[in-house]
Amino acid sequence: MLKDFREKEFDILIQAGQSNSDGTGFGDVIKPYEPKDSVWYLTGDFVIAPARERVNGNAVQGDFSLSFADLYLDSGLLKNGRDLLILRTSVGATGFLDNRWGLQDDLFLRMIKMSKTALALNPGNRLAALLWHQGETDAILGASYEKHYANLSTLVNAVKDTFDCLRLPFIAGDFVEHWKNDNFGICEPVLRAIRDVCANCENGAFVTTQGLQSNAQALDWRSDAIHFSREALYSLGERYFDAFTQLQAERT
Repeated sequence: MLKDFREKEFDILIQAGQSNSDGTGFGDVIKPYEPKDSVWYLTGDFVIAPARERVNGNAVQGDFSLSFADLYLDSGLLKNGRDLLILRTSVGATGFLDNRWGLQDDLFLRMIKMSKTALALNPGNRLAALLWHQGETDAILGASYEKHYANLSTLVNAVKDTFDCLRLPFIAGDFVEHWKNDNFGICEPVLRAIRDVCANCENGAFVTTQGLQSNAQALDWRSDAIHFSREALYSLGERYFDAFTQLQAERT
């Protein structure tokens, strides 16, 4: 029998951006995520399914939202009778300059539709945070500081305005150190823009990534310095949650 999700009340995390948000990290982890009855995905094809890491051939792909979810539950933020729903809106190798995340572009419009769908399931559902990781594509395409700042700030403000949630936490993160250091010239203006959007928007935070390994470093995949390893994604989710709790503390 199909589960009726209209009977559930959800805290909703919007997980958006490109491949490091979607989760392209491989390798072993110290403590793998264990699926839980109270944590769900809404996938890009609008299916609600238990949240879990994906199997890719003989390997497992990480997802930073899962370690975030574990800490969200462990901290007691998920109240009795509620579940957590993660909107999986990210798509690899996408940005603003290739016309995927602008206000009239397909991925932004799908993200808004997924959010509206999740909220419409039950009047008790609420948005908890927008977790964003993106910018590598725009760096490769030569984005200027001004252009990326305008594009990202427009996206953040549009989400908050659409859902009348000006205090919705917005959290974004730095690139993989390995790739950033090898490509600093193209990364610097984009990352500076992301930092400034986080600093200037209502209730925003920027997450640093020092010490988090790439797939190239963790697995000796020399061709993949741009993606966080699976273990690094677990740590990234923990850092996003630390930023989230700091934002929560600043509100009280």
